[in-house]
Amino acid sequence: MVVAGVIRDSGGRILVTRRPEGRHMAGLWEFPGGKVHPHEHPEQALIRELREELGVDAAVVAPVTFGVHDERDRRIVLLFYEARITSGEPEALDGQEIRWVTPIELGGLSTPPADARLILMLQQERPAGSS
Repeated sequence: MVVAGVIRDSGGRILVTRRPEGRHMAGLWEFPGGKVHPHEHPEQALIRELREELGVDAAVVAPVTFGVHDERDRRIVLLFYEARITSGEPEALDGQEIRWVTPIELGGLSTPPADARLILMLQQERPAGSS
């Protein structure tokens, strides 16, 4: 199982990271997060991963959706959570690129197949304060 966070800045942009060369799905943009360790709750895993990969403390706000990606030898289940940074500025501590993008810009990035449903959901959201 894998967890990932939808983290927004004050302008509504979303934080994405690009998988480094030499890694599975290298070059694809994704929501930050990682694998859940045995006996670890998904929310705890997301907080740990954000600290390890980006050097930030975060709070998990709520579950958003899930995604599934089948490969020849495995099935990857991703749990997506709305999260917020409580302290620190994101830094690339794991060799990845970091970018803040609008929901519309997400559609122009190369992303893992399991992220497609979440990206569509984010693009269809109404901005805060709109009627």
